Amino acid sequence: MAQGDHLRVQRYGYWHHGIDCGDGTVIHYVGEEAEKRNAVLRRTPVEMFTRGGVADLVSYTRCDDPDLVLARAVSRLGESGYSLVRNNCEHFAHWCKTGKSRSRQVVNVMTTAGTLAACLAVVLIFRPLRAMSSSPDRHKLG
Repeated sequence: MAQGDHLRVQRYGYWHHGIDCGDGTVIHYVGEEAEKRNAVLRRTPVEMFTRGGVADLVSYTRCDDPDLVLARAVSRLGESGYSLVRNNCEHFAHWCKTGKSRSRQVVNVMTTAGTLAACLAVVLIFRPLRAMSSSPDRHKLG
């Protein structure tokens, strides 16, 4: 791991993301699990970032120079305003690397939720139709 690397570590069913400062510290959102909306971007020892887990390197086909990546991360130190959907740790790390805020985890959840909603809609629409077409009253005459 090196300065400007985008790191991630597995947490309770999700990935936590941060930017490696190259000196044994990581810039990432820090907050209580139940109170993420109050999380703040902090520079902490890598051990605090990983919490006993193993950090993975997130690779990019195109990204900015490590000095610019770290400068972006440092520029936001102390920032609050965490939002699970619009401004989470993955949005932050991806923005540092590319200048564009993005969270693959949010996209995947939204895609899955959209697919599930579409399936539920189909079931709710066609279930009553199927029930009506199999109704014994449908064959009665006037």
